[in-house]
Amino acid sequence: MPSTASPALLSIELTSPQSVDGRRAAFQSLWLLVRMQHAHAHGGGSGVVRLADLRGEVSDASTLRMVVSRAFRDFKAWSLEVGWGEDLQREPRFLNAERRSQGPFWLPAAQAKRLRLLVDNRPATAAEVASFLGLRARKAQAAGAITPPDAVHLQDAAFWKQLVASQQAARQGRLMSPVAGGAGGSALEAIRLAGTLAASDFQRALVTLNEAMLWRRLGDNEQARRRLQALKKQRLAHHVAGNDYLGAMECIVSAWCAYTARDLPLAQSLLGGMAQDPARALVLRHHPDVRFEWCNLWALACRSRALALAADDRPAAAALAEESLQRFGEALAAAFESHSFDAAQHVAANMGMAAWLFDRVGLGDLPALAHDGHRADTTRRAVQWIAFSEWLCGHTDGQGRSAWNAIYLMRIARGHCRPDTQPTLAQFRAQKPLDPGAVSKLAGPLADAFDTANWPARWVDVAQARLADHQAGRRRYPGLQQGSLLFEHAWYAAHAGDLKAAEHSLAQLREVLPQLVPSDRAYFTESWNDALPAELVLEAKPPRRPSTPKKKAR
Repeated sequence: MPSTASPALLSIELTSPQSVDGRRAAFQSLWLLVRMQHAHAHGGGSGVVRLADLRGEVSDASTLRMVVSRAFRDFKAWSLEVGWGEDLQREPRFLNAERRSQGPFWLPAAQAKRLRLLVDNRPATAAEVASFLGLRARKAQAAGAITPPDAVHLQDAAFWKQLVASQQAARQGRLMSPVAGGAGGSALEAIRLAGTLAASDFQRALVTLNEAMLWRRLGDNEQARRRLQALKKQRLAHHVAGNDYLGAMECIVSAWCAYTARDLPLAQSLLGGMAQDPARALVLRHHPDVRFEWCNLWALACRSRALALAADDRPAAAALAEESLQRFGEALAAAFESHSFDAAQHVAANMGMAAWLFDRVGLGDLPALAHDGHRADTTRRAVQWIAFSEWLCGHTDGQGRSAWNAIYLMRIARGHCRPDTQPTLAQFRAQKPLDPGAVSKLAGPLADAFDTANWPARWVDVAQARLADHQAGRRRYPGLQQGSLLFEHAWYAAHAGDLKAAEHSLAQLREVLPQLVPSDRAYFTESWNDALPAELVLEAKPPRRPSTPKKKAR
């Protein structure tokens, strides 16, 4: 008959040289094991250790796979069952080992109970375990004292400081890795550290939400959705203070993921359901940050639908365009209500680009775009909104300059250039896009947003400067922004007659394309095939068009 004896305890000595049951143990393997035990103990049985937790502690990105592989060989030698992946309910023996190196890692409860952590052969204290792991120890509660789980503690200040550091890093473009010559680490590193300092269910849930938002900004929908699933579990497992806010933001980030994947019906379904839910509708009405996010995203979805319908159903497209502009206005008001210049600059740029795009598809006579009852100069209005966005960037501490503003203005500057498909180089160079000086004049009273340090006299140099910032690590642009800068640089380099520089940018764009969703890849493929001179297309062969191409206004 099979044995029913409980698995043997494991004595783990944390003092160097580390050992398991008296036998020497590799530090990296032991660190991961103790970190999983710590996550289990402080996560209510649902704590996990992610790859990012190992970076800088026991490994760097280039050796992570090797460290994980070695650790699991050691775990097997110690007769420990360790799990990986997001589903903490599955038995480790049934998991797919090929995905193991991706993490996250966790200890089943039965395995966690087997570990005896020792320092000099006596039980390790919480402070000693935290010191071994490189974490700050939480202050032990006084013996017999009863403290509410969400009470305010002195260590909360350290948590909130770290949360602010993460948000500031995100505003400065330090999303996943530090910028060269910048102060502080990345937003992702900072929010991970905030997680080690979180002392309440709300703080832990807030960390998960912020991490999901970071992954969404990085364009990694899969990671964002994993963190949203973790947030849902946290909210359902505990009565979390601020649960209505967390639930509303979980819904908005889910809708953002759908929008990024260009699933507009799902995005608007999620937002619509949120507005109809009594508890979340209350948060939407009274929380300006939530209202900004909702209105801005709803407006973007309406904008996309209006552009797609403009050719076939103008009345429906016009109604959606009007709604889009109305919601952008509400989002801008909410941004200023919450004193967020960062939010305001995003929606100002979105509003400007919407006005220009609507005009390009024949919706420029919308009442919302009229001025004193007359049709407005839509290009001038679009430039002024984007200039306002850039001005706000310059007045936000550490914000830096927006890549989107440069991309939008470069597209507007060449928007009236519509040669035949694959023009000759001579025909292509005969086009006359607006130069930065002309665009600055259109900005009128907001022209001071375009200082010479950030806005050179040629568009090719504007694009090159931002690409150089990205390549040198001074800024980190996600795939769509990077791809857009590369295409604009290629266009303007070709217009200046520098086909070699244009070819180089297109070669880099080819490497970026696999990161993008299909509709964004299709946009660049169509533009590459049709909007560039034939001589350049011949040398820098464009990606193959989809078998059933569908052009979408952007």
